[in-house]
Amino acid sequence: AFPKLIYVLENDNINENTPFYYLTELAAKCTAKRMVPDYVSEKVMLNLKGDVYTPMGCRSFLTPDRFTEAGVGNIARAKNYVEGKKKYYGRFNQGVVTINLVDVACTSGGDMNKFWEVFDERLELCYRALMCRHNRLKGTLSDAAPILWQHGALARLDKGEPIDRLLYDGYSTISLGYAGLYECTKYMTGKSHTDENGGKEFALQVMRHMNDACAEWKAQTNIDFSIYGTPLESTTYKFAKCLQKRFGIIKGVTDKNYITNSYHVHVAEKIDAFTKLKFESEFQALSPGGAISYVEVPNMQDNIPAVIQVMKFIYDNIMYAELNTKSDYCQCCGYDGEIKIVEDEHGKLIWRCPNCGNEDQDKMNVARRTCGYIGTQFWNQGRTQEIKDRVLHL
Repeated sequence: AFPKLIYVLENDNINENTPFYYLTELAAKCTAKRMVPDYVSEKVMLNLKGDVYTPMGCRSFLTPDRFTEAGVGNIARAKNYVEGKKKYYGRFNQGVVTINLVDVACTSGGDMNKFWEVFDERLELCYRALMCRHNRLKGTLSDAAPILWQHGALARLDKGEPIDRLLYDGYSTISLGYAGLYECTKYMTGKSHTDENGGKEFALQVMRHMNDACAEWKAQTNIDFSIYGTPLESTTYKFAKCLQKRFGIIKGVTDKNYITNSYHVHVAEKIDAFTKLKFESEFQALSPGGAISYVEVPNMQDNIPAVIQVMKFIYDNIMYAELNTKSDYCQCCGYDGEIKIVEDEHGKLIWRCPNCGNEDQDKMNVARRTCGYIGTQFWNQGRTQEIKDRVLHL
């Protein structure tokens, strides 16, 4: 369900005595009822990026503007360009290729030296794939999409003019996605990446290694490579099934029909909202091309002060986060509580109204946060299992 709605928490709206706090209270009420808006902390984002700007889509972030300082100038010929002022609107992303970190770990067989060797091989493969995307765009004429390239959505180029100049100097980004950091860490260390005794440090090393690779590629090509926590909508099921086919069922690693999104704490791991957000903030800082964190909460419509406490914690501790609640409706009986996921007689996961037993998806409205944005069209068996396994953090 788009558009994505963002509320920026700032020093003039975060406390009771600030002029726009009344808007923050309205945002909290809206979040409790409909899961939006999501929250960007001006305080943390300024610290991490030196600037404040919105994400593209559900989590993708541009790199901070460097072409302005490099004297590149108004290469898009945008009408909103101001000399010396950093530019974000109108910039874009060239594409994503995602590395399956669980596959890297399982391929190594648990040998730490082999892990880093396989990791580098897979990163090189990702680089080649990303350059395929980049080279496919080179030579594209503005005529291919006039609204984008000629009429100002992304640029105001002339007819017949190639877009190549916009692919360099950081005007656009290109993303190395990643998935399954939790399972990767579990396989290699026997611990969750939330474990301070070995698991967490290994996971941070993995994140730093990907950032180092992107920095190297950027230096070689003058293209802004960046680490991106892939949303993994339906791919979570595809990756999980491929892992099971290649490596069999490994407890805690490949025994689910999904793998964990990006750096997130595993959905079934018991952890409170504030600890989760504080922990994930360290990893979000190492995922500059895209990341979002969330906490699962029960119905909060009668507890708005608690929602605001979470929002204040976000402001002080993490750049980009959201609260997940449920927003369901049964068209058969009018029930508007949580519609449950249950197994049918064949072991398939289905949705059932706990009030009247309705199982017809065409006669119910179910909204769940999928991976940063709200999904309303139901999901494959892997993502459905992941949603079913989620525990509350508040």
